[in-house]
Amino acid sequence: MIVLDGTIVNVALPSIKDDLGLSETSLAWVVNAYLLTFGGFLLLGGRLGDLFGQRRMFLIGISLFTAASLACGVATSQEQLVVSRAVQGLGGALVSAVALSLVMTLFTEQGDRAKAMGIFGFVLSGGGVAGVLLGGVLTDVLNWHWIFLVNIPVGALVFVLSLRLLPAVPAMAGGGRLDLAGALTITGSLMLAVYAIVNGNETGWTSGETLGLLSAALALLALFLALEARIATPLVPLGLFRNRNVSAANGVGILMAAGLFAYFFFSALYLQRVLGYTPLEVGFAYLPSMVIWGASSLYSDKLVMRFGIKSPLIAGLALMTLSLLLFARAPAQGDFLVDVLPATLAVGLGAGIGFNPILLAAMSGVAPQEAGLASGVVNTSFMMGGALGLAVLVSLADSRTESLVTSGEAAVPALNSGYHIAFLVGAVFAAGAAVVAGLLLRSAAPAPHGDTEPAAEAA
Repeated sequence: MIVLDGTIVNVALPSIKDDLGLSETSLAWVVNAYLLTFGGFLLLGGRLGDLFGQRRMFLIGISLFTAASLACGVATSQEQLVVSRAVQGLGGALVSAVALSLVMTLFTEQGDRAKAMGIFGFVLSGGGVAGVLLGGVLTDVLNWHWIFLVNIPVGALVFVLSLRLLPAVPAMAGGGRLDLAGALTITGSLMLAVYAIVNGNETGWTSGETLGLLSAALALLALFLALEARIATPLVPLGLFRNRNVSAANGVGILMAAGLFAYFFFSALYLQRVLGYTPLEVGFAYLPSMVIWGASSLYSDKLVMRFGIKSPLIAGLALMTLSLLLFARAPAQGDFLVDVLPATLAVGLGAGIGFNPILLAAMSGVAPQEAGLASGVVNTSFMMGGALGLAVLVSLADSRTESLVTSGEAAVPALNSGYHIAFLVGAVFAAGAAVVAGLLLRSAAPAPHGDTEPAAEAA
């Protein structure tokens, strides 16, 4: 349900824009509001599960996500939708952080755990496929409000079944202090930075407002680092980043996410606003890519076992870069088979074989008591990289389009040229991720927690 919610929104973005009268910049906040709270509270959500019980936090997260989905579904203004999406992101963070912990706790045998995690990954890919198709069907047949309302019966069913099927997982013995200050300062810092970047075109990059917001974001980031270095139970122990693969994997995750969100956000807009696809047609256009993504993810562990973590990751990032470069040359009168399908297949295959290695890299050499934290950190990096990257790309695309329209260019070619800039910079992000992986990652994939099984099988 949570993964579906990300892709289902992308398909409906143009319909939301037209119905609520949003600008291109404001439209990005429908995505960013969710991403920022989701990424900002992933680490805190895992910590809350440790302190108060994973099953309890899972149920709270499902309830919060479902209630926020209702608020999104009945939204009639930009402000109501963006705030509801932020709350939805908080609920999603609680669920996502605790769901992985529950899998690790409930499946204690290594073979069972590996199988469960494989099914978990396959379901995530299935959620992406369902999102692009369901988003097109609901937006075309009903309206965009139903992409959120569909979560309500699903959330209610999950809540009831969780009460009956999930055993109560005890809270951490001895507890510990909750680093709420750390979660608030880092989330506030990133929100201010994204807001400044998204509005940089309108207010000016050297304006007092933009510089003031960026300065405040840096000050909050400095406060966060100071807090984490001094308190006994920090949200993120800074010593974790002395591990070379953990640091490199997080850097790769930030850049990879920036490139992927360029693909998802701008390809949906290109298909609808330039090529004139309906939301349903956009859903079917994405389907081959998502099927390739899901299928290749099931075999990525075999690639890691044979070639290590570096080569498959670099290959996946190279395919993502190729996809974005293909979209960066897509014409205003593009053909699906020539200009769309090859690019979508490339990114599906690249992402399918690239995610497993980056997660393995983030977990390699990490002590057992920090395994959950390491997983949360790389997920947070990915979500924040996507939000910040999207903000930058939207600003660049808007600036290019407005410049061409002012000079007399027709609306559709000007819009497409703006998207070209976004795709091109997104390709630079993905290529940068490949360079970081090639230079900094160690090739081997040690088994997590000192297991004797191959690392890919353990993952």
